[in-house]
Amino acid sequence: MTAPTRTVTATATATATATATATVAVTGFGLLAAWAVHDLEEVATMGRWSRTRVPVLRERHPRVPDRIWDRLGSTDGREFARAVGVMGLVVAAAAADGYRTGGRSAFYQTSLNAFGLHGLVHLAQAAATRGYTPGAATSPLVVVPFTLWARGRLRRAGVLRPARARDAVQGLALAAVATAGAHAVARRLG
Repeated sequence: MTAPTRTVTATATATATATATATVAVTGFGLLAAWAVHDLEEVATMGRWSRTRVPVLRERHPRVPDRIWDRLGSTDGREFARAVGVMGLVVAAAAADGYRTGGRSAFYQTSLNAFGLHGLVHLAQAAATRGYTPGAATSPLVVVPFTLWARGRLRRAGVLRPARARDAVQGLALAAVATAGAHAVARRLG
């Protein structure tokens, strides 16, 4: 290989490495930023929403067990904010793991899937309740678009695992377990 060819090859390799690093940094820590924007909406709206909408929904859906309505209506703003803080630790760990592994981490990719799927759950909740639910505004504007964009970047970088139905189930399970765990910790801290 001649000197000019080696220089071009080295430059191309350095550019590809820098692009891959930027992709991982943006998608990894972008997850944390997108989550923060989304959860700020939830923190800002949950208290008022639960005071005003839960009684209406309880009357509209009498078959839903009372313990669910009681739990939803009894979560105060401070407890909810603590739960969001605990969830923030989980999302920060996933983002850092994604960065550390170049986006290859199963934990990071499952968390990214969970984030996007949980945005779809927010939209389904809003449709089911025929109105706004906390998180429904940023789900179509931030959560779902960011997830699709980040998955596309990871795919182009060659690190995205193939999507399977099992991945969707794992993502939803991770979101459910992390949410329940965050709320349990928040109650204990309160």
